[in-house]
Amino acid sequence: MDRRRFLRFAVGLAAWPSAARAVARPPAVRRLRLTNIHTGETFEGTYRNDTGPIDRVMEELCVFLRDHHSGEKTQIDVGLIDFLADILAAVGETSATVLSAYRTAETNAMLARTTFGVAEHSQHIYGRALDVSLGSKLGEAMNAARAMQRGGVGWYPHSGFIHIDTGPVRSWTLDETGLDHLLLFDGSRLRVSGLRVSGAGRPLTVSDRLALQRRLARAEFLARNHLNR
Repeated sequence: MDRRRFLRFAVGLAAWPSAARAVARPPAVRRLRLTNIHTGETFEGTYRNDTGPIDRVMEELCVFLRDHHSGEKTQIDVGLIDFLADILAAVGETSATVLSAYRTAETNAMLARTTFGVAEHSQHIYGRALDVSLGSKLGEAMNAARAMQRGGVGWYPHSGFIHIDTGPVRSWTLDETGLDHLLLFDGSRLRVSGLRVSGAGRPLTVSDRLALQRRLARAEFLARNHLNR
């Protein structure tokens, strides 16, 4: 490679990250239409304008996405709302149903004991995660979310929802026969051994479920520590 071609190549590499960031920046005005499956409440409106997130509307979203068990709310990560809006735009949808948003530590611990697939160190505790459903385009939305490499994306085909969060980039699939897929951290792969603990097509036993809960808890513990480094 001659010197002139090398310099053009080097300039192109230097410019690439800033160009990628510019593409990833959300548009000035963002809208959402959501339904909370537990409370029956709906949200529809613009949460971001040309100056940034609208404080009053973000406060409404914090109430809308509260822990429906305790009624407590927290500050919801606006990056999470942007992530959801981008997923909906990518698949041509205008609305979604929220199954789970913020959870207090007490609510999350209760669900981890009683509901299969709830991680002990969930990003829900920090206002950085949503579980959503959006009808027939759910699988397409999951693929779009994973392609964005914006955070965690969990696929629950048997239960009919996806989990998204703004923790480290990682993904997993959980159904009635076990946990499958890789967890990804900053492009380097972390493999949790024995992810699918039962044979193909065989339902999980009680001991299988306990083993998977421990693996989920460990994975989310690692994700949380990675995020806080």
